[in-house]
Amino acid sequence: MEDNRKSENEKEIVFSQAVKAGKRIYYIDVKKNRKDEMYLSITESKKNVSGEGDNATVTFEKHKIFLYREDFAKFANSLNEAINYVIAEQGEYKPMYTENAEPAEPAEPTKGDDKLIIDIDF
Repeated sequence: MEDNRKSENEKEIVFSQAVKAGKRIYYIDVKKNRKDEMYLSITESKKNVSGEGDNATVTFEKHKIFLYREDFAKFANSLNEAINYVIAEQGEYKPMYTENAEPAEPAEPTKGDDKLIIDIDF
């Protein structure tokens, strides 16, 4: 007997966005189920390299969550509260480099950092 059901990977994707973050990529997909109801499929994909040189093996570790419309508000509120808690405890994250790989503005020197030493070899 032939199974006509689509697997999760074959569900219709109506919107997709990728967020690159170092060795991780987060995929945020809006999919439709069999009843044409939309839901979110959020996938974290992490690149793992084992071995070196010609013996190197690349694998991807993936984790998925599915978020349904009736849970959007609760999830968004909790996520926002968690983010605000981290920011209150540790401050805003200031990356060393922007996505274009350009250095960010240098941090202000702290007290006692009155010497600047530059060591360049040509």
